[in-house]
Amino acid sequence: MEDKQRLNSLEVALHNEVAERDYYLKHASKTTNPVGKAMFEEIAADELEHYNRLKELHEKWIKAEKWPETVPMEVKKTKIAGILKQTLKQVDDMPDVHDDDIKAIETAIAFEEKGVDLYSRLSNESNDPKEKAFFKLLSDIEREHFVSLRDMEEYLKDPQSWFVKSEHQGFDGA
Repeated sequence: MEDKQRLNSLEVALHNEVAERDYYLKHASKTTNPVGKAMFEEIAADELEHYNRLKELHEKWIKAEKWPETVPMEVKKTKIAGILKQTLKQVDDMPDVHDDDIKAIETAIAFEEKGVDLYSRLSNESNDPKEKAFFKLLSDIEREHFVSLRDMEEYLKDPQSWFVKSEHQGFDGA
């Protein structure tokens, strides 16, 4: 991929991270569901981390007028995978699920899927091992968000089935 295309892709990623973070914060403040609130707040924090790393990369690029020799590899790992179960343990009575919560989760799933695709493409198209690893890391984190949001969606739509599945994970049926 040419430098101009890479810079454009990076600018798209910066825009997406800000828009997604704003979306997550908005829905964290609107929902009465403690699981949804915790999930949205955690993902918003992750998106801010991604934005900061991408911004650092972008600034180095603009200053050097080329892809930087060093890529900021430090990206905080996400804690999203345990949020649903952790929050459920802390909540005695779960409020009713509103259609707005489900729609917000569905939109978030679409955001994360696009993020996985974008960062995977950037990783795959790169010839630089550090650049490849950086975008693969971001793709992996977005994938964790995607999987956790799918899990949340399943919980909101059918809590009983979710609990049965969740309680029996790891059993081999023997």
